[in-house]
Amino acid sequence: MLTEELFREDAYLRHCDAIVVGADEGGILLDRTVFYPTGGGQPGDRGRLVTEDGTAIEIVDTVKGNAPGSILHRPASDTPLPEFGTRVSVELDWDRRLRLMRMHTALHLLCRAVDGVVTGGQVGDGRGRLDFDIPDPVLDKEAIAAQLNAWVAGDHAVSHRWIEDAELLARPDLVRTMSVRPPMGQGRVRLVEIEGVDLQACGGTHVRRTGEIGRLVVEKIEKKGRQNRRVAIAFADLAG
Repeated sequence: MLTEELFREDAYLRHCDAIVVGADEGGILLDRTVFYPTGGGQPGDRGRLVTEDGTAIEIVDTVKGNAPGSILHRPASDTPLPEFGTRVSVELDWDRRLRLMRMHTALHLLCRAVDGVVTGGQVGDGRGRLDFDIPDPVLDKEAIAAQLNAWVAGDHAVSHRWIEDAELLARPDLVRTMSVRPPMGQGRVRLVEIEGVDLQACGGTHVRRTGEIGRLVVEKIEKKGRQNRRVAIAFADLAG
């Protein structure tokens, strides 16, 4: 069964009501959710499900199910699973999600700040990194940070829209990373646009404006192969 992905249209939803439509050792399947499943370099959401009698089920991870379009909410170990048809309130760990949204959007800015093909990346809680295929080993940390923070200060609008799979195949420039392909196969693909800065296919969650990201620092640039350069960034208030 497909899970209605409420976060795709509104990443700022913090909770919703849902019905349990399946539960096993793989996780709890709901008919709808605000929880983002692990994918595209972004970790799955955490939070809890609360039943009508007040029982709270802590969710430690969210992943994609084996069936296309299904999302599994993984409870803490040894947690009794709810029965089919149980009505629950889905409550997101919002503070963590917002940090992930801010960092994911920051990494889209980093895509533009560094001129190179992205070969991998990871969205972290307060930190993130991208790997670039760049033969020239010289990258200026301060210059990259200055460009990122200029875009943050510019408070550019961030929005999304959908295109058909065929249009994405005809425009390979919209896919910015070699290691992570955008979700396809359902007839349409989601584009995320940072006004005046960037446009790329992405299924992740993002803030509404770059000003919400906050000041960034480039923590380190590492050589990870003959042409692979890893650029790690963090929120300035976490960097040490």
